[in-house]
Amino acid sequence: MPSNVGAATVWNLPNYAGELLTADPEKTPLLTMMGGLTAGGFQVDNFEFPLNSQYSHETAAQPAIDETTSLTAPTAISFVREQAKNVCQIFHEQVSISYARLSAQGRMSGINTAGAVNPVPTEKDFQIATALKHIARDVEFTILQGAYQIATDAATANKVRGINAAAVVASNTVAAGNVDLSKDLIDELLRTMEDNGADFENMVLTGALIQKQRISNAYGYAPTDRNIGGVNIKQIETDVGNIGVTNTQFNASGYVTLIDIAKCAPVFQPVPEKGNFFYEPLSKSGASESGQIFGQWGLDYGASWFHGTITGLTTE
Repeated sequence: MPSNVGAATVWNLPNYAGELLTADPEKTPLLTMMGGLTAGGFQVDNFEFPLNSQYSHETAAQPAIDETTSLTAPTAISFVREQAKNVCQIFHEQVSISYARLSAQGRMSGINTAGAVNPVPTEKDFQIATALKHIARDVEFTILQGAYQIATDAATANKVRGINAAAVVASNTVAAGNVDLSKDLIDELLRTMEDNGADFENMVLTGALIQKQRISNAYGYAPTDRNIGGVNIKQIETDVGNIGVTNTQFNASGYVTLIDIAKCAPVFQPVPEKGNFFYEPLSKSGASESGQIFGQWGLDYGASWFHGTITGLTTE
């Protein structure tokens, strides 16, 4: 069902018996690997934070310096550095429930047979927990698909640069050209990343389930058992090391993303004396229980060349 905009009332937020379920994805494997919304990473007191300071070498070549030339010092070369950075952005949700709705917690709609169990005994707790899951979904999306933007005034939002955009900065991307994901494409991505400086410390390859299935088909072999069939590849061994494989519904369509999880960490910008991703009541303006969840979160992914993408994959 679609969500309501505005405060929850007796009439726009009915309660039903039965197991509480949603068909929308709630698994956030990348965020979980990084410690979730509250653990791991580090804290900053500025919405901009440094990822690293980068420099480049001149193209390698064999010198040809004769003795006469060596009597004079060569022209100096200064290796220029530049700042790589990302930002923390705001995640903000409100929970608002009328007093009438809070006091009608025992009112059940739909099929209400004798002995039916109320799956939501406390509406406020359910709404807060679900709002936090909503934020976690948005963070998982941002880890992969975040598009960088720096605030220049109070009306401009900070936006985190995600891994897919970082891979483009490093030219660590392979355009598949509307073909199925294959071992050859993965090998090409690994060569591209190797050429551009990737470390391959703790790699995870992730995309939609169809891409995970194609990895299993490309790398798997069925066990020799008459009663067991099929494969579920969770790790592939490559010439640059082992790569974990998982699937997520929050990557862009036709993408797989290769992430060095060892280089990634969440960044929190806490509010003094409140912390980060906290719930607090809002001031009263009527007969409702209203509160807000507020947090500022960013992504430190190290250097852009640690990660890569394959784009333009078929999705059917």
